[in-house]
Formats: sequence, C-alpha cells, structure tokens
Amino acid sequence: MESEPEQENLEHNLCARTTEEELNKSFSLEASLSKFSCIDLDKELEFKNDLIDDKEFDIPQVDTPPTLESILNETDDEDESFVLEDPTLLNIDTIDSHSYDTSSVASSDSGDRTNLKRKKKLPDSFSLHGSVMRHSLLKGISAQIVSAADKVDAGLPTAIAVSSLIAVGTSHGLALIFDQNQALRLCLGSTSVGSQYGAISALSINNDCSRLLCGFAKGQITMWDLASGKLLRSISDAHPPGTAILHIKFTDDPTLAICNDSGGSVFELTFKRVMGVRTCESRCLFSGSKGEVCCIEPLHSKPELKDHPITQFSLLAMASLTKILVIGLKPSLKVWMTFPYGRMDPSSVPLLAWHFVAVNNCVNPMLAFCRGDVVHFLLVKRDESGAIHVTKQKHLHLYYDLINFTWINSRTIVLLDSVEKLHVIDRQTQEELETMEISEVQLVYNSSHFKSLATGGNVSQALALVGEKACYQSISSYGGQIFYLGTKSVYVMMLRGWRERMDHLLKQDCLTEALALAWSFHEGKAKAVVGLSGDVSKRKAVVADRMVEILFHYADRALKKCPDQGKIQVMEQHFQDTVPVIVDYCLLLQRKDLLFSQMYDKLSENSVAKGVFLECLEPYILSDKLVGITPQVMKDLIVHFQDKKLMENVEALIVHMDITSLDIQQVVLMCWENRLYDAMIYVYNKGMNEFISPMEKLFKVIAPSLNAGKTLTDEQVVMGNKLLVYISCCLAGRAYPLGDIPEDLVPLVKNQVFEFLIRLHSVEASSEEEVYPYVRTLLHFDTREFLNVLALTFEDFKNDKQAVEYQQRIVDILLKVMVENSDFTPSQVGCLFTFLARQLAKPDNTLFVNRTLFDQVLEFLCSPDDDSRHSERQQVLLELLQAGGIVQFEESRLIRMAEKAEFYQICEFMYERAHQYDKIIDCYLHDPLREEDVFNYIHNILSIPGHSAEEKQSVWQKAMDHMEELVSLKPCKAAELVATHFSGQIEVVIGQLQNQVLLFKFLRSLLDPREGVHVNQELLRIPPSVTEQFIELLCQFSPDQVIETLQVLECYRLEETIQITQKYQLHQVTAYLLEKKGDVHGAFLLLLERLQSRLQEITRQGGNSKEALPLKGVEDAMVETIALCQRNSQSLNQQQREALWFPLLEAMMAPQKLSNSAAPPLHSEALKSLTMQVLNSMAAFIVLPSILQRILQDPIYGKGKLGEIQGLILGMLDTFNYEQTLLETTTSLLNQDLHWSLCNLRASVSRGLNPKQDYCSICLQQYKRHQEMADEIIVFSCGHLYHSFCLQSKECTLDTEGQTRWTCYKCSSSNKAGKLSENPSENKKGQLASSQVKMSPSYQSKGDSPARKANSDSALDPQQIQAFDQLCRLYRGSSRLALLTELSQNRSGDSCRPFAGSQSGPAFNSIFQNENFQLQLTPPPVAED
Repeated sequence: MESEPEQENLEHNLCARTTEEELNKSFSLEASLSKFSCIDLDKELEFKNDLIDDKEFDIPQVDTPPTLESILNETDDEDESFVLEDPTLLNIDTIDSHSYDTSSVASSDSGDRTNLKRKKKLPDSFSLHGSVMRHSLLKGISAQIVSAADKVDAGLPTAIAVSSLIAVGTSHGLALIFDQNQALRLCLGSTSVGSQYGAISALSINNDCSRLLCGFAKGQITMWDLASGKLLRSISDAHPPGTAILHIKFTDDPTLAICNDSGGSVFELTFKRVMGVRTCESRCLFSGSKGEVCCIEPLHSKPELKDHPITQFSLLAMASLTKILVIGLKPSLKVWMTFPYGRMDPSSVPLLAWHFVAVNNCVNPMLAFCRGDVVHFLLVKRDESGAIHVTKQKHLHLYYDLINFTWINSRTIVLLDSVEKLHVIDRQTQEELETMEISEVQLVYNSSHFKSLATGGNVSQALALVGEKACYQSISSYGGQIFYLGTKSVYVMMLRGWRERMDHLLKQDCLTEALALAWSFHEGKAKAVVGLSGDVSKRKAVVADRMVEILFHYADRALKKCPDQGKIQVMEQHFQDTVPVIVDYCLLLQRKDLLFSQMYDKLSENSVAKGVFLECLEPYILSDKLVGITPQVMKDLIVHFQDKKLMENVEALIVHMDITSLDIQQVVLMCWENRLYDAMIYVYNKGMNEFISPMEKLFKVIAPSLNAGKTLTDEQVVMGNKLLVYISCCLAGRAYPLGDIPEDLVPLVKNQVFEFLIRLHSVEASSEEEVYPYVRTLLHFDTREFLNVLALTFEDFKNDKQAVEYQQRIVDILLKVMVENSDFTPSQVGCLFTFLARQLAKPDNTLFVNRTLFDQVLEFLCSPDDDSRHSERQQVLLELLQAGGIVQFEESRLIRMAEKAEFYQICEFMYERAHQYDKIIDCYLHDPLREEDVFNYIHNILSIPGHSAEEKQSVWQKAMDHMEELVSLKPCKAAELVATHFSGQIEVVIGQLQNQVLLFKFLRSLLDPREGVHVNQELLRIPPSVTEQFIELLCQFSPDQVIETLQVLECYRLEETIQITQKYQLHQVTAYLLEKKGDVHGAFLLLLERLQSRLQEITRQGGNSKEALPLKGVEDAMVETIALCQRNSQSLNQQQREALWFPLLEAMMAPQKLSNSAAPPLHSEALKSLTMQVLNSMAAFIVLPSILQRILQDPIYGKGKLGEIQGLILGMLDTFNYEQTLLETTTSLLNQDLHWSLCNLRASVSRGLNPKQDYCSICLQQYKRHQEMADEIIVFSCGHLYHSFCLQSKECTLDTEGQTRWTCYKCSSSNKAGKLSENPSENKKGQLASSQVKMSPSYQSKGDSPARKANSDSALDPQQIQAFDQLCRLYRGSSRLALLTELSQNRSGDSCRPFAGSQSGPAFNSIFQNENFQLQLTPPPVAED
C-alpha cells in the first residue's frame, strides 16, 4: 500500500490533470483501488461501534427450503403480490399503484415527469458536505463513439461494461473496446453480423479481463477473446428463440455465466473445451412462463475475499415482477430465500446490487433490492452449520422512484431517480449527501430490448411497462467509479478526495462551508471521506494544518471585502458575520497562540474588526472556555468596554480571568472609580490574598446612611447584599464570586473575618461612634440574613477551643448590641432570640445565655408601650417558641401574658402542647383573623384518628356550647359541621338558636341543596317538623322562593304545608301543593280566582289607567293557569278537561262581554290576544266543535253578536289548516323514506361478495387445496377469505341465541381491540354446491330489561336489526325516521307530563340538542279571498 504523502500527492495530481488523464490514472491505479476496498472494510470494522446503527431482526430459517422446481411450478399472477409463508415476518410497505407513459428512446426528457412520488423535500446538503461526487466526460471515448457511428455505421451506443477495459456495444452489433488511455483497441463484430443478430443488448467482462460476452437483441450470444479480438463462441440455442438477451453476467467462475431473456427466463451457461472444441451447455434456472425475471445479479467477490466461506455457494439474486429470489448455484442448485415486494407501482424498475460490508466484526455480503421508493437491505452470512442465514437491516424510505442503484463503497450508495437526478446517500445514517442533475448525459434506456422489438414485440405488457425506465446496461461500476452511457458520450463519476472537496468549496468562495466541512473531517463525523488515512491524531493534525491555512485566507478576505464607505453599522455587521468564525475555529483547534498573535495583529489593522474581535471573546471568557489571555489583549479588552460604557460586562469578564493577565493597579483603580465591587473583591482576593480591605470599602458605602437612619438607595441595598454574601463565602471557605479559597488559607481567612467583625471600633473611628460598628451595621441592614450567615458558620465550626470562644464572644456582642439599645424593632430582637434558641437547642451546644434575657424579651414582646405591630410581635414570639425557646420560659406565665396580649396563636401553641384542644376553639373564636378556620379545626379533631375519646368529647361539647356563635359566624359551614358530627342533635341545635333570622339561615343551609353544602339527606334523617319549620320561616322572610325551594325539598307533609301557605295567603304556592297532592280542580280554582281578581281590577280601573303593570299581572296569572291545565289534561277524560278549560275561557272572555263604554279600549286588543292564546292552548286537548258550541251557547254571542269573536274563530281555523298540512307533508316524507330504505336494503342484501384472493388469510393455503371440514369456506364483505376451521382456531366465532356469528380475523386484529367488532360484517358461506347468506346478530347490552328484550325480539329478528343499523349508517345526518323515533320515545317516557319542558328530562345525546340540527317545514297555504 502506498504511504500517505504519496497518496495525497496522487490526489493532488488527480485534481490538476485533464479528464483523459484522470481516467488513465484511475485505470493504472486499479490495484490501488482494490486495496482501497480492503482499507474501507478495515475502517468499517474499526469504527463499527460508532457507525453501525441498523435495526436487525432475523428471518427464521425454514426446515426444508423450497426447491427451484417448486418455485417454478408456483402460480405467479403478475396482478397480485406474492404472499410470503408468514406475512408477519417482514414489514412490507404498500403504496397505491400508478401507471404512466415514458419515452422508449433514451433522452433527457425520459423518465417519470409526472412527479407523483415527490412527497417531501430534503434540505440542501451542499452546505453540510460540499460537493461529494466529481463527474467528468470521457472525451476520447465519446468522440470515437460518434466517429464510429458516422464512418463505419456502428449505430448508437446501447450497452457498456467496464473492467480494466471499457466495452461499448452499439445498435448495429459492434463492440468497441477501449483501453485505459481511451484508445480504441478492438472493434469486435461487423455490421453484416449486426444486421443478422440485431443490436447488442448486454455485455459482460470476466474477472481477469480476458473474455467478453455479448448478448444481442435477437437472442444470439457471442464470446470474444479480448487479447486477440478472436471470436471464440457463437451461441444461438442457449435459450428459447425469438427473445432478446436482457442480461448476461459472468460469475466468479470463468466457465460459468448467467443470462436472462425477454421471456423472463434465466439460464445457466457452462463453457467447456473438449478435444480443442469449445462448447456451451445451457440449463434453465427459472422459467418465464411461471413468472418473468427482469434483473439478475451474481455475487462477485474481490480477490482479497476469494476465500470467504460464502463464495463457495456462487450466489445469484434474481428479481421478478413480484418477488426476489436468492439461489445458490454450487455445490448444487438450492433456493435460499424468497422475498415479495408487496404492492408497488407496476412501472417501477426492480433493482439488485451486492456489496461486502462489515457488520458486527464480520465482513459479509449485503444485498440491496428496490422496486419503487423503498430500498431494502439483506445481510447474507453463513452460520456454523453451513447454511445461509439472512437478516434484514433498516430499510431506506425515499421520496422518489429509482431506476438505478449502485454501491460506490460499503458506506456510500448512489441512486438515480426516474427524472434523472443523482442522489448520494450515506447508508448508515440515511443522510442525503448530494444531489445532481445528469440529464446532460442523455442516458441510454433499454426499452426496445425489454419490449423485444427486434423479434416482433412478443413480451408481456407488465415487462414492457417495466422496460420504459430500464437502464441496466447503461450504467456500470468498477473500482469506486460509475460509468454512464449516453447517446453520444460516456461520463465517469467518483468520490472526491477530502482535500478536493474543501478546494471545491474554496473555489466557489464558500469559506464558511469549507471550514465547517474541515471541522467535520477533524472530528471524524464527515461522510464519504476519501484519502484521509492513518491514526486519529495524525488525521487531526493534517486537517488542522489545512484549516489554519483556510483561516488565514478567511481573515485576509474579511479585511479585503470590508466596505470602505458607508455607515459604521455596515462595517460592524460585516465583521460580526466573519470575525466570530475565526475565533470559534481557533479555539476549537486550541490554537490560542495563533488567535492572539497573528490573527489579532492582522485584525487590529482595522479598528472596527478589532472591536468586534474583542467582543467575540466575551462569551468564551464567561463560560470559562478561555481563561488565559495575553496582557496586551486583556488591556485592549478593558479599554474597549470602557469606551463603550459597558462596565458591567467588564466586571463579569474580570472575575472569570486569570489574575496573571491583569494589571492589578489599573484594574483596582478602574473598579473603584466605576463601583465594580465584585471585580475589586476578586482582584484583592486572588491577586493579593487580601480579604479584609474589600469589606472595609463596602462598609464605608452603607454604614453612614444606616447610622443616620436614612433609607438606603437601591445601589446601597445591592452593596449591602454583596457584603453579606462575601462574608458568608469567606466564613464558608468559598471564593467570591466563584470558586473556592485555597485550603491552606481557609482557617486564616475565617479568623481574619471574625476579628474584623467583632472589632470594638473601626480604623478611622470618630468619637461619637458606638461600639462594635460592623456588627451593628449588619444587624441594622438585615438582621435575619446576618444571623443566618452566623448560623451556617457555627455549623461548619469544629469543636476546638478557639471556635467555641469565637461563638460565645460573638453571641455576647449580639446581646450587648441589641438588648441594650432601643433602636431595634421587635422583629429584629425576635430574630436574635430565635437564633439563640436554635443554637441552645442543639445537643452539642456550648453557648451560655442568661435566662433572664429571655424573660426580658417576653416582657418586651407581650407588654409593649403601645399596641403597634401586634401581628409582627406575635409571629416573632411564635418563631422563638418553635425554634426551641419554650424551654427558656415558665409555661403558666407565658400563657397568662399571651392571653393578656391577645396572642391567640401563642395560646393555641401552648394548649396544643398540653392537649387542651377544647380551649383552642376559644382561641379561634376570639381571633378575628382566623375565626373562620374553627370549623376545619373542629372537623379535623373529630375525624382524624390519633386523639383520645376524652379529647374528642371535650371538643364536641365545646362546639355544642358555642353552636349559636358558630352559626352566626358562617351558617353554611355550621350546617355542614352539624350534619357531619351532630346529626343526632339537630333539634337541640335548633332550640339553641333563638334568633329567627339566624335559624332561617341555618335551616336553609342544612336543607336546601342549592346552597352548595354537601349533606346526605338520607343519612341525616331530618324529621318533617323541621322541614315544615323551615318552610314557615321561608314564607316569612323569602316568599318569592317558596315554590323553587319546595321543588327540591324532601320530607315534608302536604297537609301541614298547605295549612302553612294558606296561613300566609300564598295562593300560588297552595295551588302547587294541591296539584302535587292530586287535587287538580282545587288548584285550578285557586289560580282561576287569582286570575279573575286581576281581571276585575282592570275592569274597575276603567280607562283611567294607562299603566301596563295590571295587564302584566293578568298575563302572568293566565300563563300559570294554562300551564296547570296542560300538565294535567293528558291524564284526564274529556269531561274533566272541559271542566278546566271552559271556565278559564269564560273568565278571559268575561271582560269583553261588557259594553264598549265600560271596557277600556287601551286593553281591549291585549285581552283578545290573551284569549286567542287560551284557545290555541286548549285546542290540543278539546275538540274544535265543542269549543265553537260552547261559544255559541253563550247568551250574548248566541243572539248574533259574532263580530267581536270573528278573529278568534278565524285564527282557530288557520291553526287547523296548518296542522292538517303538516300531517300530510309528514306522511308523504315517511312514505318516500320507506321506499328509499327498502330499495337500498334490497340492493345491499342481494349484492355478491368478491374475495380479494383465492387463499385463506390465516393458513395462506388455497381454499380448494384444504381438505379439512369438507372445504367449508367463509367470505366476508371486506374481501378476506377463510376456512371455517381456521377461524374457529383463532376464536373468531360467537354463538348467540343458537346462531353462529363469524368475525374477520385480519380486520379485528388490525383494529387492535382484542375483542369482536361492534358492527358485525356480512358474510357469505358456501358449503359444497349450495350457498347461504348469514347475518350475525348485534350485541345486546347486559343492562337491557326483560320487557325491552322481549319487545325487541318480537318486533325484529337479528337480521332485521342489522339491516336497520346499516340503513341508519347510510344517512349523512339525522334522518326523519330518527327524529320521529325520538319524539315517540320522549312522549311515551313522560306521558304524565308531556308539557313539562326541561323538567321532563330529555336524553343528553338528543338529536335536537345538536348544534347543526335544522328542521324546515312547509308553511300553510295562503287562503284566497
């Protein structure tokens, strides 16, 4: 193998030479290319863990593989997909079939132009991978093909084969042989022979490039000696006459070849030489009469893999129109695998391609096959038993149809789609690396040979359709190169080297893309890499050197292309787009020396570029990816941010920088001037190991304002918080703001900080300064946080003598500062003693605090001079007790002082410790902020286990004693509490409530469910007397709500309630109760009396009243009376109905019988309208003649005064006409629906079933071959066919009422329901010579009543039920039949109250509640005058 420098030199020469020299070089490097294949496999083995991510599953090995004869005898219908023995083993994606025309002659406009499969678009991969492929025109060969066609009438090129020589076949029977220099070495054949044999349709060169096989369009085969140009064999009887040769292929055995003709047959050709005579024996491997093969591909092994165990089988892959087969020719003929395509486009081209790949530490052949837009990969290997085992790899889904598939190496494949676009794909990741158009090639298609035009076109339509896009003989690959044969040219394509790919991007001025591609080479993430060998470190070094060169070029170009004129923003934008790229890659390559020397010097020539460069460093510094910077760059960086007034950015940068790169004096002055305290602390700590000076400076910022009692500014508050955090970090051993203090300095820093804090006076103290200024300042600033800092510090201290002394000393100072001064708030004092209580409560406590101090604090909190900050003082004392301070007080004294100070939370805390839960109720009731929480407290004590019976009883009794107070506090909560825990004492509770309003609120919350109280009335068992007491209170305080409440109440007696309502003269309520009692007439008389009184009121007012209020009262009374009559008329006889309706009618007409002078004209029309409303309502229950007779019997109207009621009578007649029209229309529509339904039902029942296949979908055997159960067959309407025995074995039967119901196994399995389908399928059952149609009954729910079941059984049999269900499904919306059915159900379900409105309870899924429901009726006809 060549060394790497030599190989790189070769790649450089390849880039520089002309196209002819490229081809020559590629042929002369044939050995190197074969060696490169070995390198490729070795690399794949080396990086298998990173690259191989295929999802594999094994195809089970069959016990007895099918013989070739059995496959030949199979029925192979081209219109149906081949069915595998077990379809669940392979997941075959199916697509809809399309058919479309293509041109039969090769040209740039051939292929699939309808673009049916372009479902999506992949992103442009140029920016990710650059140009992966290099394509070149072989000018010498192309020119000589054109010249041969002109000078010797060779014809157009038809086929190409490539080895160390290039063979091109022509349409006039000539074979042109070119050497590696593109020189024409041989011209085999003649035009006279071509006129006899036809065009060359296939070519093949053997492994050692000594023999050439030519297949012709009329079926002949010739073998030539490529050394001498001598014709060795002319074979005309190897296959049936009249068929063209589609493929002819040498195997690895030079005496064995395979040919495929246009009849779809495949033959094995064995070449022998006996006694100097060359012979050829032919054997049929696959007969086209049983299925047409249109593609064959023998497995060729490279010389270095000649000892591979798989080569001894001489494998051959064949693709028919429905499936592929893999057979072994040696040692004996054997079929190893069959694989169906599934459904696909019948015009798509079957493709096969072998290649050796490395998977799981082993190199084995992989077969790629495709027909359409899905590429499948099968890994073939030999197991220990000597059998061939096939595993399926992850398949590749495409968005285009393929016409060619080529392996360029084991990781990269090249695909050609039906519109002549080339796609380069990485196999493992399935990423598209590049696409390019090759329409300029004008690819040659083999359509005429597949149609066998030279022999009369005697081929099947399916094969001819496939041939429209066939280009098998126009594309040939050899040694990592792909050759494409055009009508006048030959093109070669190969992978570019990694340097060439980068150079190609550089020539197009795509420097950013070139750098990204180079980095992918550096990290080993690039795809289709050629020429980058050696170990990882060596490869990275080579790529890094190249990247540095590109970076210099990139920097020069950025400066050169900078706009000289225009706004400064334009220049900044230009450098913001370019300079960050330089910084990124320099840091990725870890070349800080390059970045801060040459690159920085180069960019500093432009001030704008320099500024952008410095700003680019900020994110890297903040993320600690860039720590060390040269002092000069750091100085320029600080100056730049100062000039732009970005001091916060400067501070953030300084605290992330290495202190050695900073000018300490310059930085400290700058930080103090600009108040960059974080940076100043960092420089003092890191640069000078000084921790106290920053504290002194920060104290100077906040101390004056605090001592003067002024409010701190926002900046001073920030500084104070920084100081607290800084002190906390120092005492905890952490550096501020980041990192840790060196371990050897931690004890020293702690001691220094403590000594600083407890100083008696500051350094520059005045005479008025109080003692311990630093502690005092921190306590005034934030007492709680400062004490938290001390608490954390105490926990970190070790129990040595010095630590104990420090703790006691600082506690004494805290007590001295805070207790002896009155300028601290109760909250601040409480924080101190809470802190002390926590420290004293620790088991290893060593602090001493005088107990009298705690008594002083208690007096201070409980006996203040004024009553301010009551809640604050209580909360402070509570925290002190909870922190362990309870042990410092005498409990009885504490309770007395808390009760005196009204600290009820303190009292609760103490009572709970003593388990005196009943006293806690008083605490809640006396505390105005928490009084409503008493209900939850009582409920929890009485409900939650853990309390003794005596404790619960004391709480129960306390609640009973304070029940009136609880009810007045919140009646609804009290009612819920009583219902839950005092249900047996309701009458006692009622007796305690002397206030009637309070009692009314309590009972309403207890009894009315609309109040939202969750009370179970059944468990409560309230006596009727309590309910009646509530009703009486309701009549007093809220009479308007009595009826609404009675509708939801239970447990009241009607007679007693009627007496109560009569007592308060609530006639409307009394009528409601009488109706509920059953005394409809009594209720009617009450409402009628109410109506008459209001009518008399209108009559008495005469014409003096113009108000509408009396008339509104009449209308309301009339509506209530009509509603009563309507609710009860359904259950009354005719005489009883007339007793209700006629008095109502007379009452409404009475005012109209008066003279015109007495009747107010203002209300006359309104009364007529109301009377008409009564007539319309009673017309539904009283026949029309009775109404007219009753009107005419009236003495006034009987004497001929009919003019006043003429309008009423005419209105009644119009209503009658409308209802008659409605009835006739409905009857007509129902008759039309019945006729349409019967027609559809008859058509669906009489329609025959068409099965999709002639084999059982479970056992996959043809139904006529099955011998069990006397060939009993079940066919479903979905098209699936089964043996009844198979369906029974899958438990797809159900016996219902003596009938057997069948369910389609495949359809029910695809629904993944695990149960039988709810909608039964129709099935046709054929047995022997007779056929019978059976319908499966629907399921019946378990909750159906016996009466309903009997009714349905007597009305419809199961077949009729199923037919009715199917009929309902045919409707797109709600049918008229469904509307009438629901109306009848609603009417029969609530016959006692047909006019109850919403109270009748319609179904929630009613048709009428659908928002899209519309009912349109024909209006009544207009009466002619």
